[in-house]
Amino acid sequence: MGKVLSINQYVRAQSLDEAYTLCQKKNNVVIGGMLWLKIQKRPAGTAIDLCDLGLDSIAETETEYRIGAMVPLRALEMHEGLAALTDGAMEQTVKHIVGVQFRNCATLGGSLWGRFGFSDVLTLFLALDARVVLHHAGEMPLADFAQLPRTTRDILTEVIVPKAAGRVVYLSQRNISTDFPVLTAALAGRDGNYTCVIGARPMPAAVFTDDKGILRQGITEDSARAFAEDIASRAVFGSNTRASADYRREICKVLVRRAALALAKEG
Repeated sequence: MGKVLSINQYVRAQSLDEAYTLCQKKNNVVIGGMLWLKIQKRPAGTAIDLCDLGLDSIAETETEYRIGAMVPLRALEMHEGLAALTDGAMEQTVKHIVGVQFRNCATLGGSLWGRFGFSDVLTLFLALDARVVLHHAGEMPLADFAQLPRTTRDILTEVIVPKAAGRVVYLSQRNISTDFPVLTAALAGRDGNYTCVIGARPMPAAVFTDDKGILRQGITEDSARAFAEDIASRAVFGSNTRASADYRREICKVLVRRAALALAKEG
C-alpha cells in the first residue's frame, strides 16, 4: 500500500505576510489545490491554505491578464478571453489533465510552482511569455522563475499574461488521453519571431528560439520540417516508463512541424 500524505497542522493564512512567514520552515507547505502535493513522499509540518487571500480571480486590463495563483485550471479552460487570446490553446493545454473534477481543484499556482516535468501548463505559459509575482521576490519572467532552486521559499501570488500580438499553438502526445504527456510542445509567433517550448522531456519545459531564422521568410512544409529538425536536435530528452529519449526526439519533430503548419494556417 502506498504512503498517505500526513499533515501535522493546518492553517488558513489571513495575510500574505503570515503565509510567507509560515512557509520559511522547511517542512511547511503551501497546499494550493492539494492535488499534486499528494505525490510527495515526506510528511508536511504545517499545511498553509491561501483560500482566504483573494487569489482566485482573473483580472483583465488593456495590456494583460492577471491570474491569481488560486485560480483553478477549469476556470482557465472555460475563460472566453484567454481562449480568444491563445486561439484555443489554453483549453487544449488543460483539457486532458485527469478530469473535470480534478481541474476544478488543481490551481494555476500549484501547477507552476512545482515546475513538474510533466506539466502541460508550464509549457504553454512559457510560450505566452508570462510573468509571475512572488510575495517576497517580486515580479519576474516565468522563464527565470522556472530556473530558481526548488528550495526557494516564497508565495506565488499571481501570473501575468501579456496581450501581445501574435499566435500560439499547443500540442501534446499521450499514450492515453488523460495520462501524463509523453511530450508537450507550444509554438508562439510574434512579429516574425518564433518561440518554441518543449516539455515532458521528461524534464521541465525548455524554451528555444528560431536562432537560424528558419521560419522568418514564411512557414512552408519544408521550413516547418527544417525548424522541427533543428529544435529536436537542440533539445535534451530522457527516458522513463512512458517513452524513451529516442522516441521523444522523433515525436518532437512531429509536434513542432504540426505546430508550425498550424500557425501558418491560423495566419
